[in-house]
Amino acid sequence: MTEDLVARWATLLVDYCLRVEPGETILIASEVEARPLVEACFREVVLRGAHPIVRVELPGLAEFFVEHANEAQLSHLSPVSIREAEVADGRIRISAETDTRSMRGVDPKRQAIVDRSRAPLRELASKKRWVLTQYPTSAYAADAKMATSDYEAYVASAMFLDRDDPVAAWQALGLRQAGLVEVMAKVSEVRIEGDGTDLTLSVAGRTWINSDGRRNMPSGEIFTGPVETSARGKLRCSFPVCRGGRELVGIALEFAGGKVVSASADEGEDYLLSMLDLDPGARYLGELGIGLNAGIDRFTGSILYDEKIGGTVHLALGNSYPETGGVNRSALHWDLILDLRKGGRVTADGRVVMEDGRWLVG
Repeated sequence: MTEDLVARWATLLVDYCLRVEPGETILIASEVEARPLVEACFREVVLRGAHPIVRVELPGLAEFFVEHANEAQLSHLSPVSIREAEVADGRIRISAETDTRSMRGVDPKRQAIVDRSRAPLRELASKKRWVLTQYPTSAYAADAKMATSDYEAYVASAMFLDRDDPVAAWQALGLRQAGLVEVMAKVSEVRIEGDGTDLTLSVAGRTWINSDGRRNMPSGEIFTGPVETSARGKLRCSFPVCRGGRELVGIALEFAGGKVVSASADEGEDYLLSMLDLDPGARYLGELGIGLNAGIDRFTGSILYDEKIGGTVHLALGNSYPETGGVNRSALHWDLILDLRKGGRVTADGRVVMEDGRWLVG
């Protein structure tokens, strides 16, 4: 990316997303590939009178650790990491993988031990200001089946960095989404219909969150935590699901009493079943999200972007976000995307509110 775009990106993260103030401690974590953005964020934090801490990971180390560490090492939670989470006022996490399939050969049960051990760290971090973004590496471009230069332009557009005033663009999107939050906050039951999908769930008493780029950059969604025992019916994923270095195709689930009672996949079924058995909360839904970013219009294999595609909804297996009122707890949080742009619909308390990807309210 050009130096100017990277600088605009860093300013957006530091000012709009985290709202950094003098004297604060800001943790910047990434991989080597994102060095230009890490350096730009570091400079912006310093210029605002705050204190940056940089943590840069090297490719291959995480995979080696999960594969070769003993169980005591896998379950160890570093007191240094805990202390950092306690003292940091904000965190910028920049994903920048050079090999998105590097974890494919790792035993998912060993990765699950690591994930469970770090639950207290995630809980601590969730109480602070944070933002997640993704640097356009050649690996991400390959997953999206785009030339790197084209992918970089797509990324910049999705974050409104190509606009004269990116912050104003995010504020406008947030205002539009607020109208839909107001509508959905009055809804008790949601039915989602699409190709291979007919799923009903309750959102009664739950809070809808307007995700306007403060935590995910890019964003462009609203989401809530469905009532844990309410999901009934079936769903089929419209897109492949990329997780743990694997690509799962044709995921189909059936729910009863809120729980997955039947599961299959055209490709990757064994891994799907292992994730569903990860812990007691993994078979329940922790999130219902609605993608509303019209600038994100294609599948790229990156959930940070794909779950925001305008005209889609996503349902996450596993952990709920407490701010929604959701109470499901799991080491898993796995988003499954349903494309409703051709023949799909969302019905709220018996009223069709979205059809063929177009919202009729809000």
